[in-house]
Amino acid sequence: MVHAERAALIDDLARLDDEQWERPSLCAGWTVHDVAAHLVDTARTTRLGFVLGLAGARFDFDRQNTRGVARERGASPRETLARLREVAARTSTPPAPLDSRLVEEVVHGEDIRRPLGLTRPYPREAVVRSLRLQARTPAAFGGAKELTTRVRLTATDADLSIGDGPAVTGAALALLLAVSGRRVALDELGGPGLATLAAG
Repeated sequence: MVHAERAALIDDLARLDDEQWERPSLCAGWTVHDVAAHLVDTARTTRLGFVLGLAGARFDFDRQNTRGVARERGASPRETLARLREVAARTSTPPAPLDSRLVEEVVHGEDIRRPLGLTRPYPREAVVRSLRLQARTPAAFGGAKELTTRVRLTATDADLSIGDGPAVTGAALALLLAVSGRRVALDELGGPGLATLAAG
């Protein structure tokens, strides 16, 4: 599933012009080009490499990610796209659950596609597995474990309901994006727990 998502994003990126590559993504401070470079970096990451990189960044995840983008961003979009193609079939992973690779591909795929007006019919299983992982991952690692003690996430397009408290309802993809900090998805959700989710 990870490889399929990488391939689909490569196809979308191959159709972009240089101006589109430099548009702001949903990741604050990052362009579409930056997010693509980040995906190259995470695809290359091994367990040992992650630990060494994090130590080198003085255990600052943001600093580690910034260094990774600078390292893997090519001089041109074409160069970065070539690097993404080179790593598309890799199976290396940092010391994290394998489904974290799905979260990376789906959420960052939307970070790129939404500002460009692109859509992808993600496989339901990929989105559901990503949402389940985010729901059990602590906020300190970019997840929503604590949030799901206060709201119940209920997908309207999948057999999925996670958490305790007032419900937040919507498509699984919108729920995934919202619990991953993408506020753009809040407009696609409803239910009595939405204000709690929006407040973080």
